[in-house]
Amino acid sequence: MAKAKSAFVCTECGAEYRKWQGQCTSCREWNTLSEVRLAPARPGAAPSAGGGRSGYAGGVSRDVTDLASVDLTEVPRLSSTFGEFDRVLGGGLVPGSAVLLGGHPGAGKSTLLLQTACKLAQERASLYVTGEESLSQVAMRAHRLQLPTQGLKMLAETSVETILGVAERERPEVLIIDSIQTMHLEDIASAPGGVAQVRESAAALTRFAKQSNTVLLLVGHVTKDGSLAGPKVLEHMIDASLLLEGGADSRFRTLRGQKNRFGAVNELGVFAMLEHGMKEVKNPSAIFLSRSEEQASGSLVMVVWEGTRPILVEVQALLDDSPLGNPRRIAVGLDGNRLSMLLAVLHKHGGLFTGDQDVFLNVVGGVKVLETSADLAVLLAVVSSLQNRSLPRELVVFGEVGLSGEIRPVPSGQERIVEAAKHGFTRAIVPRGNAPKTSPPGMEVVPVDKLADALEAL
Repeated sequence: MAKAKSAFVCTECGAEYRKWQGQCTSCREWNTLSEVRLAPARPGAAPSAGGGRSGYAGGVSRDVTDLASVDLTEVPRLSSTFGEFDRVLGGGLVPGSAVLLGGHPGAGKSTLLLQTACKLAQERASLYVTGEESLSQVAMRAHRLQLPTQGLKMLAETSVETILGVAERERPEVLIIDSIQTMHLEDIASAPGGVAQVRESAAALTRFAKQSNTVLLLVGHVTKDGSLAGPKVLEHMIDASLLLEGGADSRFRTLRGQKNRFGAVNELGVFAMLEHGMKEVKNPSAIFLSRSEEQASGSLVMVVWEGTRPILVEVQALLDDSPLGNPRRIAVGLDGNRLSMLLAVLHKHGGLFTGDQDVFLNVVGGVKVLETSADLAVLLAVVSSLQNRSLPRELVVFGEVGLSGEIRPVPSGQERIVEAAKHGFTRAIVPRGNAPKTSPPGMEVVPVDKLADALEAL
């Protein structure tokens, strides 16, 4: 019997090696190489033909095409029946695309896709493949959510060969796989969920989607640190990678686009988990701004830019005398390292010392702020808590803070100010580079150049 060939693949970057080693020389990560059993070559397959991997991107043409002669006709998108879902996707589902939806257990991945599949099935051929639950379990959930179940084709299967055979016969416009970690190929001698199985199963399904112009939706698991489980090469295969976030104690879920070949990256969609499933929140700013009537120190509203729209969120700061020799710096929803840097800028250029204080920071609503426009709002909230002085409720702030204490302009400053005015805010402290020539009616815009100017404007 011929000895089974194997390779060692890095789970972070997908690099392959002939033998095991402690560090991946491509991404410099340690202990990320795992053994992969290689599938034997199929008898009769011509090596020059590329085996079963020919036409991975859709076409099988061997002719070279001039870029100027490529047809630019826009492919019509399919609506997912959720406006927030379509927003994150860049306008809807693109035929022939592969979309990966990840999230923690209980975040609502299966619920969101089941709602989407049931509604799409009323107009378009849809196939829902479940590898984790039985058909009766899925039917019970659909009944509990009061979803229309007529027209949706269901399949409980984990074999990719069987799924592709059924898909060839049914020819669905939308194919949902729940989840990719449970799928397996017969030729790969490893357990489902392994590096080789996930990579090859996703490649086979993606190849079918592109060749048949089918929308492929994959459910993916995440690890304890929130990253997608499986090989990193999986994220390179698909066209869009979405992450559904939300704690078990919160009824709100945020859908963020981490990769999108057909739309903006870091687009944010907000959903509410209700009794009858996911419901989209069309005005998330109204949700995140549900503040108490009593004014408190350390609370301030900022305007962040998520994808293609501004969102108003509240940031809260709490400073207290630290009993420890090394005071704590805890930031929820923001970068903790950036918080430490901003506190140093506040001491150097604002004259306020926080080295003996525990600093706690929180973005209300579970939103993760990834941009630097929150710098100025964070520092002013810290100052408010440090001095135990509440800030006006009608004040809104945004701007990036540099290491020399300067306030730098941020993208889409005009749109941020207009959005704040729509929600009733009457005063805004913004970088001078973002100050409009004409302020919105009822809005006082205070432009600042330095951190000292912003502190004086309070």
